[in-house]
Amino acid sequence: MDLDVYVTAHRAEWERLDHLLRRAGKLTGAEVDELVSLYQRTATHLSIVQSASPDPLLTTGLTQLVARARAAVAGTRRSSWRDAIGFLVAGFPAAVYRSRNWWVPTAVLSTLLAALIGWWIGAHPEVQAAIGASADLREMTRPGGQYETYYSSHPASSFAAQVWTNNARAAAMCLVLGAFLGIPVLWILFANVLNLGVGLGLMSSAGRLDVFLGLILPHGLLELTAVFVAAGTGLRLGWTVIDPGPRTRRAALAERGRAAVGMAIGLALVLFVSGLIEGFVTPSGLPTWARITIGVAAELLFLAYVYVLGGRAARSGDTGDVGEPDRSAALPTAA
Repeated sequence: MDLDVYVTAHRAEWERLDHLLRRAGKLTGAEVDELVSLYQRTATHLSIVQSASPDPLLTTGLTQLVARARAAVAGTRRSSWRDAIGFLVAGFPAAVYRSRNWWVPTAVLSTLLAALIGWWIGAHPEVQAAIGASADLREMTRPGGQYETYYSSHPASSFAAQVWTNNARAAAMCLVLGAFLGIPVLWILFANVLNLGVGLGLMSSAGRLDVFLGLILPHGLLELTAVFVAAGTGLRLGWTVIDPGPRTRRAALAERGRAAVGMAIGLALVLFVSGLIEGFVTPSGLPTWARITIGVAAELLFLAYVYVLGGRAARSGDTGDVGEPDRSAALPTAA
């Protein structure tokens, strides 16, 4: 395609569209119809230019023109509390439900790997010696040692805030970095699994596995589930780069990416709950059975939230993506 000829042939239409946009709000009925028609044709022109020419200035200019026209045609909409409620009762759980084929296997394999690492460390003194000096390990695992005092080392409110911030950051990194073929996600996930496995191994070698589980389960069930959801979704996003399916790679990544951003917000709320449990329940004087019961209840409520509300929303067509009016215009594909 001769770009100069193409621009010359259609420049008058683009200039006319720009003129109409500058007069938006003062147009006659015929001019509104003309604006809509010009918007549709210019969107097609942009698609053709993008596929046939690498000219960045022309592409940027047409992109801005199409965006302005779309805003004039479709209008703008302010977010409301109804949007937030809709996200919490449908969008977020639907996105988690739809990605279950990724995060459930991630959770199962990660838990098995943590258990395997814990057994390997607990059954092999030479591995323990490679981790640290025996005196240091005894100090960590003894009654009143570092593993036990960690959860009460700071005031509950500040500790909960710190835990929430760290976990939310890890979850967001899994979701955002998933686009890099999922490789950074695997590293973040392995670091969490390794940390859990080391704790299991060291405390079991000291004969205090029950104490460790009593400390980790109240908050860890919900916390680790959120991390597994983030990791599984990040891996799914990475696979989309490799295999976008029937859609274009750009369209598939845009949809999955927008859903992932929404999930980051939702998981931050989930991790906020687990942070409260870790800050106020885990180090509390409640009996072990009571603390674990609270953790199990929180986990079951989250799973019911995902599989009941999320399953219902997913079956009705909700993908967790933003609504149609808030998406970028889908441009026609040039033949």
